[in-house]
Amino acid sequence: MVVGGRAVRFWSPVDPTLPADGAIVDPAELALDPDELRRLAECAKEPIRTPGSIQAHGTLLGLDLSGVIAVASANASDWLGHGVGEIGNEELEFAVRTGRAVDPVRITWDGVASDAIVHRADGLTIVEIEPLPDAGEYARTAVVGAIMRASRTTSESELRETVAADIREITGFDRVMIYHFHDDGHGEVVADERAADLEPYLGLHFPASDIPAQARALYISKIGRTIASTEAPGIPLLSLAEDPHLLDLSDAELRSVSPYHLQYMRNMGQASTFSLSIVEDGRLTGMITCADRRERRLPVLLRRALEVLAGQVALQLTSMREIRRLQHMVDVRARRAELLAPLYASDDIHAALLGGAATVLDLVPANGVLVRIGGTARMAGEVPPLAAILRVLDRVGGAPFVSESLRADRPDLADLLPGVAGLLVVPLGDTGDALVFFRGEVAHEISWLGDPGEANRPDGLSPRTSFASWKRMVRDRSEPWGTVAEETVELAHELEIALHRRAEAKLAELAMRDALTGLYNRRYLVERLATRGPVGEDGKAMLFVDLDDFKNVNDTHGHDAGDTVILEVARRLVESSREQDDVVRLGGDEFVVLLDGVVGENVEAIAERLVQSIALPISTNRGWISVTASCGVVVADPGSPRGGLLEAADAAMYRAKHAGRNRISH
Repeated sequence: MVVGGRAVRFWSPVDPTLPADGAIVDPAELALDPDELRRLAECAKEPIRTPGSIQAHGTLLGLDLSGVIAVASANASDWLGHGVGEIGNEELEFAVRTGRAVDPVRITWDGVASDAIVHRADGLTIVEIEPLPDAGEYARTAVVGAIMRASRTTSESELRETVAADIREITGFDRVMIYHFHDDGHGEVVADERAADLEPYLGLHFPASDIPAQARALYISKIGRTIASTEAPGIPLLSLAEDPHLLDLSDAELRSVSPYHLQYMRNMGQASTFSLSIVEDGRLTGMITCADRRERRLPVLLRRALEVLAGQVALQLTSMREIRRLQHMVDVRARRAELLAPLYASDDIHAALLGGAATVLDLVPANGVLVRIGGTARMAGEVPPLAAILRVLDRVGGAPFVSESLRADRPDLADLLPGVAGLLVVPLGDTGDALVFFRGEVAHEISWLGDPGEANRPDGLSPRTSFASWKRMVRDRSEPWGTVAEETVELAHELEIALHRRAEAKLAELAMRDALTGLYNRRYLVERLATRGPVGEDGKAMLFVDLDDFKNVNDTHGHDAGDTVILEVARRLVESSREQDDVVRLGGDEFVVLLDGVVGENVEAIAERLVQSIALPISTNRGWISVTASCGVVVADPGSPRGGLLEAADAAMYRAKHAGRNRISH
């Protein structure tokens, strides 16, 4: 992922291993089981796109550019070398000649009403001919109604349940299942409409090898697939010239099926199926499978209509997930802003992240967290010892790291962090600072669609023989981090920005502060008077305070005592002023107090209070010292310019000195 212009890649295990106890695994681990990988590798060798044969219920013809039949299924071998015109159907001839076919084209083949499906492959025009099934036509309104009902659903589960029920009612198949594929490739049955006497499969999981990668790629390009019989042998293709096994049947309705898959279906008690792909953004995320204990198939037009329904399902699932993602993103950003906002005003960054109304654990759900900023680490929640965490950070090496099973992914880190199953480390820059989150084990049971292990197979490459529900316990794993990992990277990036801006603000603030007293300085006063407009309706006053004969304090008692006097005078000025007033040290022994909202206030009384407070003795390391101050007072009427206030107050202060000091003057 890219955050703040930087590519961020989390560490991922490169050589994960199964735990010694084979009965304690989870779907992700099973996908990496050696036998599972061997089955996937064997499946990859099957020529599923070029099987050289078709299913027994239809006929295939391949015509070259001249309209001559160059390839034919064995049940139409007499047609090899004949022209398309000899078939005797003008609509089909037009479709073959122009490539603009109505799908399907209704023809009579061998005296039987049939559907012809036309497409192009490998330089040939492929014509597939299917006799109309016994069910004949279909009620178009049934599928339209199903699409309308699907469009009104408001959740993924409701959508799947509604669609599965409608498809079973429309097709009459014994069972209609909807699968969802998880990120690791394994699947889960998420909807199951079935005949009452069939075993329920809802909620059961199955390994990735049940639908290997090359089959998934094919299912993306071909939405609907029919297997009319698991027993009938395939019909080979014959050719006048090239090897018919080279003909790509990826888009063919009649493509024959892998013998492994046919055996898999027979083991499940299925005589026929019709499947639909759920493709979202070019990814196969699910499937709808209609299965029956009898041999049966659907008319082409009904299959096409159901493909439209599958497309509707994919669009709605994509929309629902996108809406959920956007809602979640808005919520995360709002909570992130709530967490980071106090940083700018807080002197304790760790406390702001870990002890405020909103904490970092509200944003990143975990059992515990370590926040390391500026080399200082603080923790909250359930965390391992600090020394162990620091050793882990050294081994991770300043890179992002995420694991939901530390024992499987990094046993060396798991040994350092006993009791920690999930670990998320996100660096803060390249200084060694980081956010580290810990999650404990969440043990739960996974139900599988049959034992996927060797005990349930005649040999390592055979399909499972039993599909009875089989349970395995998941151990040594935390809850999945999911999008939290990327969200934490974004949090870290925004935290870095906040810390940088906070540092800039502090530098800017320091530039406006007097180094000795911490009061605002001359630069602040000049900028404030220069950048604002006329005095507002509430009025403004300026008090210019200068200590009387302060040079004598330094000369007599030393500069350390003089600094102590300046600090105490600054404190008394702040204490004697109002909360909304600004106290400024211009330099040396000169101070200014800027009063806002003075209409109705006795400015002179405030000035008298300041002068009197300064006159009280001050304790220093050289004993008690008494000083006095002269104060010039200027009041600016509403609407008057701010320019000249400082000069006028300075002049008033000198009038106080000339009048005898330790007093105020206008």
